[in-house]
Amino acid sequence: MNDRESLLEKLRTLAALHARATTDGERAAAEHARQRITAPLKRYDSAEPPVEYRFTLDNPWSRRLFVALLRRDGIRPSRYHRQRVKTGMARVSRSVVADTLWPPCTALDQALHAHLDRLTADMITQGISRDTSEGEEVRGVMRADQSCGQARSARNQDGTRWGS
Repeated sequence: MNDRESLLEKLRTLAALHARATTDGERAAAEHARQRITAPLKRYDSAEPPVEYRFTLDNPWSRRLFVALLRRDGIRPSRYHRQRVKTGMARVSRSVVADTLWPPCTALDQALHAHLDRLTADMITQGISRDTSEGEEVRGVMRADQSCGQARSARNQDGTRWGS
């Protein structure tokens, strides 16, 4: 483990200590130690200039997770006027993205998706239907008079619109 990684590991440990601190004195000590350790990290950042990155995350859970990780590391997330909500901007050095930001983000995102998938499957099986399999794949070609738009306005057997 290099110096930078060891400093970051100490920061994570201090963050955990700060979260468990019960008195003002413990919190102040943890904060003082965190400031002492972040000083060398700032030198790493000054050695490599920050670059503006554009991150695109399609689902709101991944976006929230990513923004929380940026803020945890002292990076200000932003978005330009008229940019889509799924787009996030951050000024950060390449090494920070490659070493400290993206690896935990992808690992936590995979864990989050697995958890949400299990939760969704449980809710469906307990409240709606025990069958959570995908719909049947139909062989053949869709006719020219069939479109995805028609599928949205499908009718029930009694002729009423689906969903009404």
